[in-house]
Amino acid sequence: MAQRHMPIGYKLVDGKIQLDDSKANVVKRIFQEYASGASLLDIAKAMTAAGLPNANNQPQWYHGTVSKILDNVKYQGDEFYPPLIDKELFEKVQRRRGERCEKLGRNLQLNSASRQSVFSGILRCGECGDVYRKYAEHCGKPTKRTFWKCKRYIHRNKVCCCNSFLTDEQIRSAFLSIANRIITNQKCLDRIPKKEPAVNNFEYIKLDKKIKELEAEGRYSSKELPALVFERAKALYRTSRVDDAAHNTEKMKQAFSGRPPLHGFDEELFQTVIRQVTVHKDEKLTFEFINGLTLEAKY
Repeated sequence: MAQRHMPIGYKLVDGKIQLDDSKANVVKRIFQEYASGASLLDIAKAMTAAGLPNANNQPQWYHGTVSKILDNVKYQGDEFYPPLIDKELFEKVQRRRGERCEKLGRNLQLNSASRQSVFSGILRCGECGDVYRKYAEHCGKPTKRTFWKCKRYIHRNKVCCCNSFLTDEQIRSAFLSIANRIITNQKCLDRIPKKEPAVNNFEYIKLDKKIKELEAEGRYSSKELPALVFERAKALYRTSRVDDAAHNTEKMKQAFSGRPPLHGFDEELFQTVIRQVTVHKDEKLTFEFINGLTLEAKY
């Protein structure tokens, strides 16, 4: 599992995700302040004024950054992430966000627990790499329709990405065909992808060389050394991977074992076995499973 997109509040230690106490407290403060009535902008200003580090270790906060944290369901805990926010507080925050969106007449379906689609955060654009989001058209009218569109379809009032739009039903249908393909031939689950080649982490190599030079010179008391060691650890963390393909393959086999062919979309199965879905312009979806296996289907 790649850890390039680990939410703030967590860290990777010996291949396992753990709470990063100082930043976990920042996340808790955000949830508590929002639940108490503070606005996104007020929270962002307070965090910046307090000099608290964001996910990039910079003391700069924006309302959009706060919004993404409040929307992240991983903070409730899952198979990989330990719980950071208790369910009661998380749901209280989502209720308030839902009320605010309704009051402001917003149509965008954000990635919160109460409004989240099973496809939220899963769909990626095969053209620009950005996320797909769900938009509603003709709200309040009989002609209301919803589509998944690349987030960069319209950016700063310009069309920036021309990838396809698609509906929930198209995604469900494509997954159904993929799932039935596996059910009728489960041997394909044993095709564990080759491990990704080691990343040439030039930043780590440069820092490691500098540290060894200082150590060779006997400069163990240098103030520069602890800072370099810390930066080297950060550089290594940014390219860390957890090799869990075999474990996840067994998990997938259990999920598919003994199933008859599906006649309808199974949301629980989708959430169990799918890591990401890439949307391509040629009416094709690439489903990436939790063990790294990829299969394609038309939509």
